Amino acid sequence: MAHPSSQALRSPLRGVLSLLQPVPASGAVPVARGDGPAVAALEDIDLSVARGEIVGVIGRSGAGKSTLIRLVNGLESPTSGRVVVDGIDVGTLDERALGPVRRSIGMIFQHFNLLSSRTVFDNVALPLEIAGVDRAGIRRRVEPLLEMVGLADKRDRYPAELSGGQKQRVGIARALATQPKVLLSDEATSALDPETTTAILDLLAGIQRELGLTILLITHEMAVIRRIAHRVAVIDGGRIVEQGEVADVFAAPAHATTRSFLGAETGRGVPAWIAERLQTEPVEGGKTVLRIVFRGEHATDPVLSQLSRELGIDVNILSGSIERIGGSPFGILLVALPGDAAAQARAARFLADRELHTEVIGHVR
Repeated sequence: MAHPSSQALRSPLRGVLSLLQPVPASGAVPVARGDGPAVAALEDIDLSVARGEIVGVIGRSGAGKSTLIRLVNGLESPTSGRVVVDGIDVGTLDERALGPVRRSIGMIFQHFNLLSSRTVFDNVALPLEIAGVDRAGIRRRVEPLLEMVGLADKRDRYPAELSGGQKQRVGIARALATQPKVLLSDEATSALDPETTTAILDLLAGIQRELGLTILLITHEMAVIRRIAHRVAVIDGGRIVEQGEVADVFAAPAHATTRSFLGAETGRGVPAWIAERLQTEPVEGGKTVLRIVFRGEHATDPVLSQLSRELGIDVNILSGSIERIGGSPFGILLVALPGDAAAQARAARFLADRELHTEVIGHVR
């Protein structure tokens, strides 16, 4: 993951974490498909993760997310380009040299990967035992970690006695045992229920703030990105098709894959009772359906009441939501305005003057 600059992960990779220097169409890890020719699992990747940043990588199954993770921790080597973690080109190292680098990279797994025959304490202690730390040193390290993840009272329990959320807390503590600079999370919440997912994500965000960790978060759920990521990269077919600040991408997704992932997130979806009536062309005497994105300082402003009062335009709110994304207020409203072009133009200028992103969804009778 990278080094102190904001240029962290590029694929060719660059940053505390970097996948760097994009290459022509041959560019990353070839994977054999049956008896056929090798294909590129990742290609022309250019991604950086700055120190202390949480970057989410989202994609469907088979998009290349897991291969990207394996590049970062040295389990795969790029056929071209570089994978740079804290200034070290991981792809150039042999197994012996990879040991210290891997200890600086913590890993959280989807299915926990705990040893059933070891207690909670001993599962967390395992990487320290492998590193040759003495028992007193292990105790000094493990006990505060169990406190941090809320499992001090479960130290002598076995995995079979724990809930899914508790198992993942053990996995998080284990990932932190060697005091890593970078934390990799591979679908860490996809096996958990929504309430537990929220608790685990909040725990990760708190740990990141407390320890200043750099986190690369792999997921197929936009709700995970929305909850804790600072930036997001969307991967499709082995390529990054869109990336940016989370709020920017949520406000105006540029790629079809991103829009499909957003779906009903943050009020973006059109309710079925409206969708079934939408038409692409204006309807005489009808209304235009508009999506308005409210961000930052304007997220809680009474913009629609001002629009109605100052311009005399009636606005019908159809659906919406407001929350925090990327640490700032973020809201989406679906509204209906009078369908005549003059009223729409006036409303569009009014909203643009307040730096609000708008999008015409369609027209209804």
